[in-house]
Amino acid sequence: MDNRRSAGAKNPLPHVNIHIDDQEPRRGILELLRGIRPYWKAKDIQMKKFTEGITNQLIGCFVGSLQDPGCVLVRLYGRMTELYVNRDREVEMFQVFHAHGCGPQIYCSFQNGVCYQFVRGNVLEDELLRQPSIYRLIAAEMGRIHSIQPECALPAEPLLWNKMSQFLTLVQSSNKDYSSSPAEQQQQPGMKSPVALRDMPSFETLTCEMESLKRHLSQIDSPTVLCHNDLLTKNIIYNHKEGMVRFIDYEYADYNYQAFDIGNHFNEFAGVSDVDYSHYPGRELQRDWLKAYLESYKQSSGREVTVTEAEVTQLYIQVCKFSLASNFFWGLWAILQSRFSSIDFDFQRYAIARLNYYFEKKEEYLGLTMI
Repeated sequence: MDNRRSAGAKNPLPHVNIHIDDQEPRRGILELLRGIRPYWKAKDIQMKKFTEGITNQLIGCFVGSLQDPGCVLVRLYGRMTELYVNRDREVEMFQVFHAHGCGPQIYCSFQNGVCYQFVRGNVLEDELLRQPSIYRLIAAEMGRIHSIQPECALPAEPLLWNKMSQFLTLVQSSNKDYSSSPAEQQQQPGMKSPVALRDMPSFETLTCEMESLKRHLSQIDSPTVLCHNDLLTKNIIYNHKEGMVRFIDYEYADYNYQAFDIGNHFNEFAGVSDVDYSHYPGRELQRDWLKAYLESYKQSSGREVTVTEAEVTQLYIQVCKFSLASNFFWGLWAILQSRFSSIDFDFQRYAIARLNYYFEKKEEYLGLTMI
């Protein structure tokens, strides 16, 4: 085991020079655990594969019960994800979140993954996103994370445009045909656009849309804060006994626009396996969520906690606009996954669902007037 320092990280992270077979991972994981949990006996170690993810493999390792202290998670990176995920930055984000009491401890990296602390609780179920007692916890936790200040004195650059440009470049360089088949042209439930996509937009169209989004959204005064950037339900752990939530998985965590992180989370109300935008939160739920968020964000930033209706309205409009960027972002991501991923998931259909909703809401949201 050697130590490798991630860019900007305070402490070097132990690195184990092994590659774990994603088809038969047990042997490699046992070798990894000899350094992480040397007191565990191999015959007693149980492993549970989690199935919620559509990018990586996630395997829980434990002796006794998965909810006992000391349990370990092993994440095996998805195929070709190194093309668009900065793994050094991910490790740094693990360390930042953990240092501020917002995330698990990361134990080590290995050739094709990372190993970290299991966060006790359960992956949040989609229907709980609409429960006030739960969504207010999520809003408050996001407010707390957004208040974490960067250590460097220089202002942080938002991740969005560089990462989106990277996605577009990869789309262009991949020469596979990605027009949809008739089966994939089926419109998703809850999508009522009169101009639903039948085929993937051309690279030229995607480029023009990104440039248009950047021109419009760059004029909006949304603060750059520490964001999770991928807050779907599988990345939220709910501990019912302790009445708390924690966010996990930091592949896309970085400094970004405040309104993007919130709008991205609202888009995730539509789900992943069967995307249905009829579940997108209504105005009343959004405003209540945003009020809880602003109270937490202000309190964590050491500011006056009073939140006005005008502040909620302004953030609501910003979030609507940046939710467009979220759908466009993950639409591009899904195009790439459809070409590279070995996971059994219809990424092309997912891309069309996200881009459909982007085009459906584009005129309405960009037309909203800031107060």
